[in-house]
Amino acid sequence: MKILLLGKNGQLGWELQRSLAPLGDVIALDRHSTHFCGDLSNLAGLADTVRTIQPTVIVNAAAYTAVDKAESEPELARTINALAPEVLAREATQLGAWLVHYSTDYVFGGGGDQPWREDDPTFPLNVYGQTKLLGEHMIDWVCPRHLIFRTSWVYAARGGNFAKTMLRLAQERDQLNVINDQFGAPTGADLIADVTAHALRQVAQSGAKADTLAGIYHLVASGGTTWFEYAQHVIAQAQQLQPALHIQAKEVNPVLSSAFPTAATRPHNSRLDTSKLQEIFGLTLPQWQDGVGRMLAETIPIPIPAD
Repeated sequence: MKILLLGKNGQLGWELQRSLAPLGDVIALDRHSTHFCGDLSNLAGLADTVRTIQPTVIVNAAAYTAVDKAESEPELARTINALAPEVLAREATQLGAWLVHYSTDYVFGGGGDQPWREDDPTFPLNVYGQTKLLGEHMIDWVCPRHLIFRTSWVYAARGGNFAKTMLRLAQERDQLNVINDQFGAPTGADLIADVTAHALRQVAQSGAKADTLAGIYHLVASGGTTWFEYAQHVIAQAQQLQPALHIQAKEVNPVLSSAFPTAATRPHNSRLDTSKLQEIFGLTLPQWQDGVGRMLAETIPIPIPAD
């Protein structure tokens, strides 16, 4: 299996380099790569790269993810999130290759309190969600051999994330105000990468039946929470891991989304139903607290006892 991975240095791309390595030859690129083009804003260069490498699998972990900035850069967001996936889809179809792509809960309107299923009506509230949904449609129209994983609230030990920000602020401020009317499941990039590798392995082993596995899947950790409850959990877990950690914030207060106005409207309900993914690929997705605990254990310095 020859795998072309785009977005190698992002949170997900970094984990995918690890998880995909046992499957075959991985050519990993980002937008700064020089020998091949990994820049999703360069559509012609992207097509030339696929034609030259001729992969059996394309994994697109690159995207325009600046949700608020997308409101003022809709064309760039559309190019990266929709037109580039269309190019990848067309080139994959020409090669008979599989295309793996990642989408978002932001394709939904965020109403109600039930987890969204893959076939529920979409209604994105912002430019980012609109361009990601268009990217899904482009792939579905052009490339029959595709796996699209919708995910949400992604974090990783590498780089910045919500948990790290909350811990930093809790050590700097007397109190924190955290949004408590948005619901979702914090999902580790390592989990997404491992599920991706598992799915591709199953595709490779399915032979003539592999095409029946194509489609859209929801991929998030099990359970759910709010940003407020997530922050509370992170601070409590961090103090258990490192009792000497100085937490200055004596209060963590729940607030409405309206307390933090943003250029892009966020959905209130980001719950995703993962039944389809778990049933078809024979998976059991762990509770969100498990992955967050592992991430904290990797990133919070633990003192080594003196001899």
